[in-house]
Amino acid sequence: MEHITLLYDPAQEHVVQDQIIPVFGDQISQVQPFQHNEVSRLPISHACCVVTYLNDEQLSEVVPAALREKWTLGFLPHPDMKEARQGYGISGDLLEAIVDIRQRDKGINADLLICNDKPVFNTVVIGNSLSLMSANVSRNPILSRMDKVKTIFRHPELLKPRPFTITTGNKPPIKTAALGIISVLHGKSSLVSRILLKDSFINDGRLHVLILAPRSIMELVRFSVSSAFGQNGSQRMPSFIGHIKTRSVVISSEIPMDFSQDNKLMSSREIELHVSADKLTIIPGRYLVVDNKKSDAEEKFKVGTLPQGESFLKEFAAESLPWVFHASTHEFKGLFTVLRENARPSSAYLTLMVLSTMLATFGLFANSTPVIIGAMILAPLMSPIISLSMGVLRQDRKLTLQSMKTIGYGLLLGYVAAILLTWLSPLQAMNDEITARIRPNLLDLGVAIVSGIAGAYAHAREEVAKTLAGVAIAVALVPPLAVSGIGIGWADWDAFIGALLLLMTNLAGIVLAGSFTFMLLGFSPLHLAKKGLLVSLLVVVIVSMPLGYGSFTMIRDHKVIRSLSNFTVDDITVKQVSVVRSNPMTLSVTLVSEKPIDNEDLDRVKSAISSEIGTEVQLEALIVVKK
Repeated sequence: MEHITLLYDPAQEHVVQDQIIPVFGDQISQVQPFQHNEVSRLPISHACCVVTYLNDEQLSEVVPAALREKWTLGFLPHPDMKEARQGYGISGDLLEAIVDIRQRDKGINADLLICNDKPVFNTVVIGNSLSLMSANVSRNPILSRMDKVKTIFRHPELLKPRPFTITTGNKPPIKTAALGIISVLHGKSSLVSRILLKDSFINDGRLHVLILAPRSIMELVRFSVSSAFGQNGSQRMPSFIGHIKTRSVVISSEIPMDFSQDNKLMSSREIELHVSADKLTIIPGRYLVVDNKKSDAEEKFKVGTLPQGESFLKEFAAESLPWVFHASTHEFKGLFTVLRENARPSSAYLTLMVLSTMLATFGLFANSTPVIIGAMILAPLMSPIISLSMGVLRQDRKLTLQSMKTIGYGLLLGYVAAILLTWLSPLQAMNDEITARIRPNLLDLGVAIVSGIAGAYAHAREEVAKTLAGVAIAVALVPPLAVSGIGIGWADWDAFIGALLLLMTNLAGIVLAGSFTFMLLGFSPLHLAKKGLLVSLLVVVIVSMPLGYGSFTMIRDHKVIRSLSNFTVDDITVKQVSVVRSNPMTLSVTLVSEKPIDNEDLDRVKSAISSEIGTEVQLEALIVVKK
């Protein structure tokens, strides 16, 4: 650039004389000190190139004159020019900034964001809590965000939504509630906009408004942490942030709004933002990306996920953000419709209960795992149990009773089907599939809890509903029901009680985990959910007592089997050990020897095994003679 006019801060005269003028040399044709409220009177010619060494506040006086006189503005990094330096991508190194200006033949036409008739160089931030997103760029952004996360945990009461009315163009006003709002001119002007706004430039004729409206503190913390540690450019716009891309917008509130314009605190009931009709000609810094292709500048209104509805907004803005999400009535209306429908004993449900129990019973008699898995997929019990979880959580008496009635009808028909098939079947011998379901332990409770979480989440999120078949397989409600029915048919009360305990374990675990998951997803506040969760927890604790004994027995049996694996007594090797029953301790073993085994050998093996495990045993032995 030639014939430069240098406009500088008089307080920085020594820097200008020692470090700026000597580098520009004869390119500078005029040097003018800045005078407050006197910019329009400065003897600077029309359409001149003006290089400034000013702070942000001084620049805000120069820009209107630059628009009027068609100046081309270049910027040098004044110590207090933080906002304009970031907004225009100016290097923080004085020599680099000078080189960038000297190498340019001409400037570019840039948009200018205007807020209440004042120019904005970087951002307008409405609401002090929004600073969590706009982390300090003057230091490590990760450390800055972590400090703000700590502040949230120490002072969650500061995060209180407030109502806003947002009006733009010919569209109807948007009434919502949010923690705050950020407005930027382009996607390179602030940390948050660099993360969230793609393909946005300083010369596309549009401004951006980001509306931060999380429903819970944890939602806000998750975004802050993920954006701090995420890869640059890989961060997606979170669902709780509304995004408006337009030429002008008016944000209003019934009570004055505290906001910062380029880090300068202000207050107003109405904030008018628009892109200046006149272009500001600037010499861009090395870090400012300009759209040379004039990319599509169509308007954008992503506001569908913002809190709306008069009654919900009144409740939402009345208190600080909850720790976990609370859904609005409108948002869980669809889910409640599905859950109430699932709680009714339809003919399809009752038919599938009979068929799935019959299929499970046949699979158990045949000792066939694939057939049993088919019965698990076919079983419809999962749906009313999840409905019961919601009823218990929200203290919905009608939904709870209807779900319990539907579950009861299904269990009754399942028992009838299993008992009838057992009476008709000539088979009356235990096998591996039946035995596996009459000794429940705490692992089964763990499976039920995880499956309950998955079931509740799948019902609440339509996009994962396809996983319900996998959930049904994991929980396996119908096989223990069938084994319990088989126990009644055989009059084997140990089998009946064991399988019934497994069935009750699954039911209790699913209800508790489902209720807790629905609470975390925001379908009931904690004060309403406490009673239901406590009742479910009490049932689980009661069920866990015999399960604890079952787990102890399983661990003890495992130790016995491990200690006797390839156990030898003289020339006899003990193999394929399994525990038939615990009281009295009865073991099934295979004894392998190179010579025939007589009664004395059996007594010797029995005595050695008893000594090894520390208790008397009874043996069911298969003798194998190896030749």
